Amino acid sequence: MNPTLYSCPRIFAYFITTNTFSLLKFTDIHLVLFLLVPRLFFGQFSPSESPNEGLTVHVLGTVQDAGSPHIACEKKCCAHLFETGDRSRKVVSLGIVDSKNNKTFLIEATPDMPKQIRDLRLNAPFKENDYPDGVFLTHAHIGHYSGLMYLGKEAANTKNIPVYTMPKMHRFLRENGPWGQLVANNNIQLIQTENEKAITVSEQLTVIPFTVPHRDEYSETVGYKIIGPNKTLLFIPDIDKWEKWDKDIKEEVKNVDYALIDATFYDAEEINYRDISEIPHPFVIESMQLFQGLSISEKNKIHFIHFNHTNPLLNRDSEQTRKVLEEGFQIARKDMVFKL
Repeated sequence: MNPTLYSCPRIFAYFITTNTFSLLKFTDIHLVLFLLVPRLFFGQFSPSESPNEGLTVHVLGTVQDAGSPHIACEKKCCAHLFETGDRSRKVVSLGIVDSKNNKTFLIEATPDMPKQIRDLRLNAPFKENDYPDGVFLTHAHIGHYSGLMYLGKEAANTKNIPVYTMPKMHRFLRENGPWGQLVANNNIQLIQTENEKAITVSEQLTVIPFTVPHRDEYSETVGYKIIGPNKTLLFIPDIDKWEKWDKDIKEEVKNVDYALIDATFYDAEEINYRDISEIPHPFVIESMQLFQGLSISEKNKIHFIHFNHTNPLLNRDSEQTRKVLEEGFQIARKDMVFKL
């Protein structure tokens, strides 16, 4: 559920369950609806804040790079998905809608990019086409940048879409095909970013990249702080282990309003067919133990994301999902919206 909309259904439920509507006059009911409907559909905003001037972050995907179903997987986790599919199983990506400035931005260019930018546009009625006004990349692993292929002349043949990258990623795209062709043909415009240097995208949107330890074969790896006029969201889809980072993730969580963090694997048992030292990530059970001392309000900020196809948190009805929620944490789901 949209975190900004939680209170509205509760208010409606109060009127219904207490039979309050039957005690109100016809005009009073209209007054109640007049006051509640804007909040129900547009989130909570002050009288001076128009619902079409907000800044929202949309979850466009939650799955690890290779998607779900995973190529050639014959395990139970994917067996039924090859036939039936699941529209919620998209590779991890966020979309930003800046309604005040009529712009949209994409975090990550995934193999699911065509559907994801359409989903983003559906949340931005001012847009005349699907293309975002900028793309922010985290690193050079396949699920995080390969969607750029759709911007080339074989597909959309776009014109100078800004792509924000760190120096090594910038060089990787410029010097290696087929990505260099996107630059040469002006399909994309590479904009080099710096570690922890704020990017002022608009007067109400600032994005700060910061490096994290990960398997940096071709580029550095970054997370992002997305800062709106009222709230801040932390996004770290990939990291090796929290203790390898030179920052304290617990303190970082305390300093933001929402934290969407790496949950690739739930535990070691899930990935016993691979050498975890070759694909290190913090297990969800490790992260929950690390965050155990946080208050319930701090835990509620944490939304696990970037799930391997084997991760039981992809299943809303799994025992592991129940445990995570009971511990006070959240699980990112496609179409979640965070108002900043």
